[in-house]
Amino acid sequence: MFKKYAAVAFVAGTIGFVAGNAFWYLASPLWIDEVVSEDFAGAGSSQILGSGNFKDADGAHRGTGEATLYQTSDGSRTLRFTGFEVTNGPDLKVWLVAKADVASAGDVTGSQTLSLGPLRGNIGDQNYSIPADADLSRYQSVVIWCEQFGVLFSAAALGK
Repeated sequence: MFKKYAAVAFVAGTIGFVAGNAFWYLASPLWIDEVVSEDFAGAGSSQILGSGNFKDADGAHRGTGEATLYQTSDGSRTLRFTGFEVTNGPDLKVWLVAKADVASAGDVTGSQTLSLGPLRGNIGDQNYSIPADADLSRYQSVVIWCEQFGVLFSAAALGK
């Protein structure tokens, strides 16, 4: 009889442990913010290639702030977020997207994309280097994308 209760307790404990860790991984970004504050020394001597304001993807995935594409005097290009804030989530990435007015996940998945890497923080000013071989004429928007679940969090159309 003791072995039966021990086996049930072990199984229940294992399930609880796995479920608890899964819950923490998925839900903790909802109440834990990552704040960053990166400087951009080249802003004064750089040419602005495009800019736009982030908008909410839906009622649960919200974003504000400005995205600006800069080209510095040495030819390097940087995407800078200022006054930026987005709903936090797991596995968030910064992508450039070919579509001009991204409104849904389908707009992202049905378009050409370029990943600029993981989102450094869901709040604050931050910079993302753009690869030298990237053809920026192909990309019209920047999005915050949950790569793991294929969910759009926020988008900004990059007007010239």
